[in-house]
Amino acid sequence: MTDDNTSGPRRFGSGPFKGRSLKQHIGRRLVLVLPLTVLMIVLAKTGALDRMLDRYTFKPMSWFDNNALVQHLRVTVTHNGMTGDRADCLLFIVNGDTPPQATLIDVMEKHSGSCPVPDGSLPKLFTLRVDRPAQRVETDQGSPGFFHPIPQ
Repeated sequence: MTDDNTSGPRRFGSGPFKGRSLKQHIGRRLVLVLPLTVLMIVLAKTGALDRMLDRYTFKPMSWFDNNALVQHLRVTVTHNGMTGDRADCLLFIVNGDTPPQATLIDVMEKHSGSCPVPDGSLPKLFTLRVDRPAQRVETDQGSPGFFHPIPQ
């Protein structure tokens, strides 16, 4: 005579469950995954994830790579209060005729697509002057033509 006990939750003796029911296994996974998901969403929405990625990927040699430098400046100017615009609504124009000690980068505000006031214009917000060898950035925000260090 076999004992088929079908009342109560089925328990597994081997495999990933190791004595837990399927309901207990799913509950434990949710307890782990749900807070991590919420944490990642909060980090992404506050911009902390962007800043952490920038600190990790922006190296001293990145100062001489225009793409890496523009991405670093995009994170910097959107998170230090220099502009209230979204990062994807900014356009950085690098002046290639300037020396490495005084590279000029114009920061423009896009008015197209999903950006505010989609009238197709590109108003200039400010200019950044980058001293690549010294790894220093200055801006003329609020005082066109007169440069001062960017806010940290």
